[in-house]
Amino acid sequence: MSNVINQRSRKFTLIFIDLCLIIIAYILAFQLRYDNIQPRNWDAFISLSPWILLIGLFFITMYELYSLDQKSKWDVIRKVIVSSTLMMFLTMAASFLFREFALPRSVILISYVIINILLISWKLLFIIILSGKLGTILVISDSQERQKIAHQIDTQFGKRTIVKYISSNEIVESILYEIQFVDYVMMGSKISSDLKSKIIYDSIKNGKIVYVIPDLYELLLSQAAITSIDDTMVMAVKPFGLSWSQQVVKRLYDTIISFIGLIILSPLFLLIGLIIKIEDPKGSVFYKQTRLGKYNKEFTIYKFRSMVEGAEKLTGPVLAGENDPRITKIGNFIRRTRIDELPQLLNVLKGDMSIVGPRPEREFFTKQFEKDISSYVYRNTVKPGITGYAQIMGKYTTSVDDKLRFDLFYIRNYSFVLDMIIQFRTIIVLFDKTKSEGKVESEKLEPKKDRSLNY
Repeated sequence: MSNVINQRSRKFTLIFIDLCLIIIAYILAFQLRYDNIQPRNWDAFISLSPWILLIGLFFITMYELYSLDQKSKWDVIRKVIVSSTLMMFLTMAASFLFREFALPRSVILISYVIINILLISWKLLFIIILSGKLGTILVISDSQERQKIAHQIDTQFGKRTIVKYISSNEIVESILYEIQFVDYVMMGSKISSDLKSKIIYDSIKNGKIVYVIPDLYELLLSQAAITSIDDTMVMAVKPFGLSWSQQVVKRLYDTIISFIGLIILSPLFLLIGLIIKIEDPKGSVFYKQTRLGKYNKEFTIYKFRSMVEGAEKLTGPVLAGENDPRITKIGNFIRRTRIDELPQLLNVLKGDMSIVGPRPEREFFTKQFEKDISSYVYRNTVKPGITGYAQIMGKYTTSVDDKLRFDLFYIRNYSFVLDMIIQFRTIIVLFDKTKSEGKVESEKLEPKKDRSLNY
């Protein structure tokens, strides 16, 4: 329990410090901009300060700037810069909306620079202070999964954790005994339900945070409604998919955003199309391909062409790898920045796709995945999206199993707010090279026979 309480109190403390630094940045900006601050300028700032704090709080929580334990220095810098940039634009919009024109744009711009300096400096200092051990993690898994989990922990935490391993085949008493001597518990995906329950109960009793790789059954229960039949508590598990009202709101939003987006981005479309033509005059600007949408209905997806014309005539359907020779020079840039996906706004406008949803797959791969992972069929109960939960939480190289968990979680926990969160966090992904790196060429494309969500 103490671990949970300490993390919660530290979260609120870090948020409070961030908000204080934002206000300090504005005060310093006034001092740098004016020798004598005019009362009307200062009054405008005082009037807008609640909105400045609300905007700051929104982006601090949106991008989890308070969570520094698992963050690399570059990850922190990226998130602070994106957050402060969006804060600056929204503050300018708020000053216009509330007619507080006396708050000078120069002060907002100077404060933007100071906010970046203050937030980045103190967060990096905090990370250095925390560079010691975060604690001990007990990993409970079979021998086959141990190597994968070890790599994931090393990637996430580096050398800041002590990792202990115990086989899930050990007797229950031995496993439960080890829990009391660690700070965190992580379970592999192939642990029996009975053992999983005992580990969770014992971890909670000992005040430990436990990390569980969910199976389909647990994802199904994540939004179950609690009710009763006579005097017995029951959980009502709803089918996968969106309700009628959710579909209407989502479609209305998709139509408005895609229409506005196509108009605003039309100059960029022309520029990218021109560059593609200059590099390869004989090739087409757009790449069209058949994908599977909701309920596996076929549709034609549009992208800017990033590979040489006819790239798959010899290879057949294969995913792009690192340093793929088929990718053009401009193609490398637009793939890395995800600009190649922007023509899919037309698919959204047509109703084939949504702004947010699981990424659409080709029939060739979908059939393979459905054959190996029977729960994969639940993924097609919503329209595919330009971006999705799997894209902001995982990487391009994330396994099909793990991407599926993210997609099913999204469908099960869908809300308009979740869609907004995914869209804002997609901005960070665009600046994170590790998120968009291609699959290593040695990795086979066929699904592995042991892939399962354990249901």
